Amino acid sequence: MSIDHYTYRVTWSAEDAKHVGLCAEFPSLSWLAATPERALKGIRQVVAEAAADMKSAGEPIPEPLAEKRYSGAFRIRIPSELHRSLAMQAAEQGVSLNRLASAKLAG
Repeated sequence: MSIDHYTYRVTWSAEDAKHVGLCAEFPSLSWLAATPERALKGIRQVVAEAAADMKSAGEPIPEPLAEKRYSGAFRIRIPSELHRSLAMQAAEQGVSLNRLASAKLAG
């Protein structure tokens, strides 16, 4: 598995007054740097080291989010009053509750 397939992000940390590199598949890891480019380079190196350590210890290495297959279905629990309200909105709009919820999540 290549570390190039992981989901990286660089953002500004006002608290640290530096850029911070992050990796979604390794949420406990980060790298602070003066520039976004160095933050990305740093987090990629930390991820490579962590993945190598996990591999040598026989631990499972996180699968890149980009390579996972998603069914398109998930369950969510909501209060019954909200369920009723959403069902009424769907009925008034002439769409299924699933279609209404999907549109709300997308927007």
